[in-house]
Amino acid sequence: MTTTAPRDEQLWSRCDGCASLLYRKRLRRNLDVCPECGSHARLDAPDRVAQLADPDSFTPLPDRAVRVDPIEFVDALPYPHRLGAARAATGLDEAVLCGTARVGGHPVALAVMDFRFLGGSLGCAVGELITRTAERALADDVPLVLVTASGGARMQEGALSLMQMATVSQALAGMREAGLLTVSVVTDPTYGGVAASFATNTDLVLAESGARLGFAGPRVIRQVTGATLPEGFQTAEYLLRHGQVDMVVPRHALRGRLAALLAAAHSGRRAPAGAPAPRPAPAVSTVAAAPDRDPWETVRTARHPGRPTTLDYLETAFDGFVELHGDRLGADCPAVVGGIARLDGRPVMVIGHQKGHTTAELVTRNFGMASPAGHRKALRLMRLAARLRLPVVTLVDTPGADPGVTAEQQGQAAAIAENILALTVLPTPVVAVVTGEGGSGGALALAVADRVLMLEHAVYSVISPEGCAAILWPDSSAAPQAARALRLTGADLCRLGVVDELVPEPRPAAHADPAGAAELLRRAVAANLAPLLTVPPATLVRRRRQRFRRFGAARSATAGPAATARAAERPEVA
Repeated sequence: MTTTAPRDEQLWSRCDGCASLLYRKRLRRNLDVCPECGSHARLDAPDRVAQLADPDSFTPLPDRAVRVDPIEFVDALPYPHRLGAARAATGLDEAVLCGTARVGGHPVALAVMDFRFLGGSLGCAVGELITRTAERALADDVPLVLVTASGGARMQEGALSLMQMATVSQALAGMREAGLLTVSVVTDPTYGGVAASFATNTDLVLAESGARLGFAGPRVIRQVTGATLPEGFQTAEYLLRHGQVDMVVPRHALRGRLAALLAAAHSGRRAPAGAPAPRPAPAVSTVAAAPDRDPWETVRTARHPGRPTTLDYLETAFDGFVELHGDRLGADCPAVVGGIARLDGRPVMVIGHQKGHTTAELVTRNFGMASPAGHRKALRLMRLAARLRLPVVTLVDTPGADPGVTAEQQGQAAAIAENILALTVLPTPVVAVVTGEGGSGGALALAVADRVLMLEHAVYSVISPEGCAAILWPDSSAAPQAARALRLTGADLCRLGVVDELVPEPRPAAHADPAGAAELLRRAVAANLAPLLTVPPATLVRRRRQRFRRFGAARSATAGPAATARAAERPEVA
């Protein structure tokens, strides 16, 4: 917003976005967001603290900024003169305001950068203050929230300013090792050394609407490369589409969104972690299997366009879903959705394939076939769940991983392999549910779990019936015969010990009563998750590895499926 008088004296402001003349008091009531076009004006650090923190909850850290001039830098003015002018103009000691606060009732350590102070540049004093804020969060066992606004490292402090990128990052590493949540709120602008360190290496990256984030600024990129930049380049919305941020949040919603994420992190840390482990539930379901029906009919039912999707289940079986986006490498695969939700009041990380119901939705979501970016997004969320001690629930519904050329070029096989390996050793409970199609490695990338459930009319197989028929029969018209031979129904897989429990569906199937199907899924997941919550992490991992070890030929070949089922029912050796 363009103004011509000190803020306390002015009556009107002109919006930089749409040039509207706005009454200042109205603009302030709207959190300095233009009511005409939605443009977000920059906030100074004290105003940002007032916006995010609960009233009267912010307490500044006692640490004062140390005045440094390490290389005695002089350009048009000596560096100390520039520091003095910035202090006089802003009323701040440095380009960051640090303290403790509460957000939605949850205690946090908070560091808020101020662009007015030498462009929010990262110097030794700023790095020291943010590092001390992280150390305070670690000592108090609370999350850390960083609000960034910076042009980058402070040139007047030479290489020592560059070192602050590592100084702050090592403090965040300590937070990560302790399992404490770190969140950055990216505001406009965030560039250079701040963007390439603590603005983007936190657990979660929230971007305020319209914020710009990047390593090099647009002017530098144009000068160096001569390239024409795409529309919206480096804006929050552009970054969301390219997998760089978890979400874009308008200013008025930031406190509420932060509060929801902090609540999940707080609940995860309160969860018991060392209670005696109950005897594991039988690996093979005692639930009566549905009456035998033709497997090909089951395949067709599993593919029904009206069948509930992951987002449908998140809307009905879970509460308070907050979607997290992106693989942080360059893409946000629409075939995989994930985020934090609540199941019977307990926060969980839910990750699933997303197909859609209409042709347009199916095409947009690539028919639920994940790209490497989708698998890497899932991997990022799994690891975040482990750090925050949140159980993981996966909903599997895919014909298989994306088989395209681009996916292969981007490392599809390695991405699936990394997910399988990560789930094998993930130190938090994992419950997987095959809700529709469980196709090949794309399904297994989300299904290495402590308990594997399967909806009554779902299928799970090494290959599609059409693919199997095309390879082993004269042509794909033998798909119904291949479906019968593959033993891909829930009843078959329970007998083989691959699936632990069948989840019943409303009659005739889930698409006829999506709400009823969601309630049955909710009950099944909650019942299977509950016994896992008190199992120590090392025991969880050991049992999960034993579970998949039993599928080896030495244990399953002697007498077929019946022997596998009997072996699965035997108590495990401690």
